[in-house]
Amino acid sequence: MQRKLLAVAVAGVLAAPAAVLAQTSTVNIYGNITYEYGILDQGRGQRNTDYADTPGGSAIGFRGQEKLGGGLSAWFQCETSADVRGLDQVGLCTRNSAVGFRGAFGNLHFGRWDTPFKRALNVGTVGAEETGIMGMSFLPFGGSGGADATLTNSHSDSVQRQRWKRREVGLTYYETPVFSGFQGLFAFSPGNSAADNTPLSGTPNAKPRVWSFAGTYNAGPLGIGLGYEKHNQFGAYSPSAATNTDDRAWGVSAAYTFAGKVKVGATYLDSRYETSTFTDLKKRTWTLGVDWAVAGPHSIQAQYAKAGDSKGNSPFSIGGNGGSEASGPDTGGDAWTIGYKYNFSKRTWVKVAYVRVDNDRNSNSYRIGNSSSLLFNGDNVDGYAVRVGHRF
Repeated sequence: MQRKLLAVAVAGVLAAPAAVLAQTSTVNIYGNITYEYGILDQGRGQRNTDYADTPGGSAIGFRGQEKLGGGLSAWFQCETSADVRGLDQVGLCTRNSAVGFRGAFGNLHFGRWDTPFKRALNVGTVGAEETGIMGMSFLPFGGSGGADATLTNSHSDSVQRQRWKRREVGLTYYETPVFSGFQGLFAFSPGNSAADNTPLSGTPNAKPRVWSFAGTYNAGPLGIGLGYEKHNQFGAYSPSAATNTDDRAWGVSAAYTFAGKVKVGATYLDSRYETSTFTDLKKRTWTLGVDWAVAGPHSIQAQYAKAGDSKGNSPFSIGGNGGSEASGPDTGGDAWTIGYKYNFSKRTWVKVAYVRVDNDRNSNSYRIGNSSSLLFNGDNVDGYAVRVGHRF
């Protein structure tokens, strides 16, 4: 009997730390799997094509936290792109991934994450998908997704100068507590490039860096986002001025849901690129969208996006899908989309949509996601696709 009691006591002592750990530490697996198939027009001189993709945040992730006492918790997240086509095989933690601490002071974390500026613009981005053939982020925001200001990523992400909806690497990130719907966000990236690149004779190492600030308000049917972002040393080095050129943008967005069924949202973005020591390019874009929950599982989604002419005195353009032509008249464009979405459940849905992109007569910067670069100015292209999604 004494031996049995001793064995029970020892087992209890050994099990106690595990029980405490189970109460204070959790790890969850989650994911979002998407697949899109569509047909798109690639402009004059290019063949039309069909394309399969896994856009829209297709990913598998692990997240967990540990309660440290006094209201303080440590947490982590590792989210990895999930390409069900089997084409893009990438490493771990390629999407929003970080380690950090939460408490009454807010949330401090370190890693790769959507910038504050992107999150502010997302508040009013309504009625459209971000990427893929259905994607509407290219014309107004220069795209949405991975970017690498450090220039040290071995994968496909690059500095993406034209991109204002960034999932940036190596961020130091702070989020204030939420006060009656208000929250402040701040993040900056490291200057890794200066350590990893060998400078040219007589010139310093470049140190490209992202600074991103935002404030958001979300309460009831109303959401508002306001943000500012600066890209230090994103342009070419100028020996005469001993400096690299910078970019900056500010933006505002808002959304409102009427009667719990019709959500309307709008964004405005004002960007400026230094293309040389004495020249710059300015661009203004805006979007207006609606998401109407018609009845039951049925909804209609639509968005219109407009890019104004390139202003300033720049003889140089900004490259990339959603980049801008050199300063001048008729250098803008517009895009629109309309789609129907059916929700089989809270986790599974299917959507069909049509997208059209029109360039002004002196522009060929704007095109459909995943398509080839346009060969001629003034081209107008379109595409249609079906997308299925499942969350777990």
